[in-house]
Amino acid sequence: MGGLSEREYKEKLSKILENANKGTKNVREKFAKIEEIRVDALRKVEEIKRSADQDLDKVLIDITKSRDLVTESKDRLQTEIIKVRGKIEEEYNYLRNRISETIVPKIKEPELEFQS
Repeated sequence: MGGLSEREYKEKLSKILENANKGTKNVREKFAKIEEIRVDALRKVEEIKRSADQDLDKVLIDITKSRDLVTESKDRLQTEIIKVRGKIEEEYNYLRNRISETIVPKIKEPELEFQS
């Protein structure tokens, strides 16, 4: 009767577990990369919004200080700045929501163990 011994079966089981662990490690590394990209994208979106807000503030100050513009022109330009801010805010919120939707909920990650 040339069947496998208990030790040989345990060795096979250990090999299966080892292969499964390698696969799960690879997937976890991919999740880490996704998280890194997501954080980088959030940082970039924040940077873009902050820069646009600062630029708009500077233009608004320049418009307010300008002596060459009549009051009606200043009012129209201020209205345009409000519209531009709204569009930037809308795009900012859209991008933040899209990035947030990519979050994979964290669940308890089980450790695969083989009891011998």
